[in-house]
Amino acid sequence: MQMLKKGNKLYSILTGTCPKCHEESMYLKKNPFRITHLFAMHERCSQCNTKYKIEPSFFYGSMYVSYGVGIVFATFAFIASFLIFKTSLIHTFIVIVITLVVFLPIIIRLSRNIWINIFFKYDAHAVANYDKEQTTIGG
Repeated sequence: MQMLKKGNKLYSILTGTCPKCHEESMYLKKNPFRITHLFAMHERCSQCNTKYKIEPSFFYGSMYVSYGVGIVFATFAFIASFLIFKTSLIHTFIVIVITLVVFLPIIIRLSRNIWINIFFKYDAHAVANYDKEQTTIGG
């Protein structure tokens, strides 16, 4: 699939990789369901040296994105429960709440990934440029 290849923002959003080089995971632990490490991120990409937290409290903006992502998850839960399985409204509401609680770590990570990808653009030469800078500085 063309949409899930390096160089596409959707690739970085879905995989949680560096938005600039798409080489390294931004997170210390890839599994979002390890709740104690949900927000733990590398400070910089080890491949291209991109700083993930541009400023203090940078990811507070992802809370706005998480609202929209949560609505998408809730909508799918509604469609599955009410329209496909024909459950009552109260059962549909319960399914939506359970869906949002269960998928909360994924919603948080997706929101952070979307937020940071708004501010960075993929650069195929980011790793090579960083390596060149390092050899110039070191040598």
